[in-house]
Amino acid sequence: MTIATLMGTCLIFTAVGWSGKLYEPLALVVGGMICIAAANAGGTSQDLKTGYIVGATPYYQQLSLFIGAIVSSIAIGVVVTVLDTPTQLEASQGVLHAIGGDRFSAPQATLMATLARGILSFNLDWQFVMAGVFIAVMIELCGIKALAFAIGLYLPLSTTLPIFIGGAIKGYVDWRSERKNEPKEEELGRGSLFATGLIAGGALAGVVVALLSVNDNVFESLKKITAEHRLSDWLGATGYSLLGVVFFTAMATMLYRMAIKK
Repeated sequence: MTIATLMGTCLIFTAVGWSGKLYEPLALVVGGMICIAAANAGGTSQDLKTGYIVGATPYYQQLSLFIGAIVSSIAIGVVVTVLDTPTQLEASQGVLHAIGGDRFSAPQATLMATLARGILSFNLDWQFVMAGVFIAVMIELCGIKALAFAIGLYLPLSTTLPIFIGGAIKGYVDWRSERKNEPKEEELGRGSLFATGLIAGGALAGVVVALLSVNDNVFESLKKITAEHRLSDWLGATGYSLLGVVFFTAMATMLYRMAIKK
């Protein structure tokens, strides 16, 4: 929704003659407003439905949503401000923002900036956009959700591979249940809840690690206490990578056992 809105806004700007760097931030603001509105709309509908199931009162739910929106906005604003502080080395090199650099990559922000800058500057490679449009149409005609397919192409393999393995575990668990004439795992089953906890825990851990990496002294201190170098010297580069595979396999096995547990 955000990317489509951004492209549509930029096309409208170019149609009325608003082009150049002056209107790029304005287009991003419009896209950001639509993104926030869509996110709040989806969150509100889910909360109201959940509240209806458990017998909550919509009036107090709305109050809670206001509190949650305000608190989360403040928390996210503080976190982004802290993370966007360049290190001493980056500051000496004239870098003004840390987000989007080597330490904190921002692929989505880079994509949106490329679209806004390309459309408003009349130098966007439209052949890639049109190729993506026709591929999406073909995928839909094949009975496959184009959005899920596009996310798989857009995200790096390090992100999509765990998602694929999780989906494969889910598919195998459902196939196993059908074969044994057992009911499929519910949406709020043990496996789904465990996977949800992994997602939330990974996100929180990523934020904590990012906050600890802002300060150069803390970042260097964390490098000293890490076991990565010792394990790499002991197991070798290949052995160290295989160790990560072993731990991931153990976590996937735990997820599978949790999903089939009655």
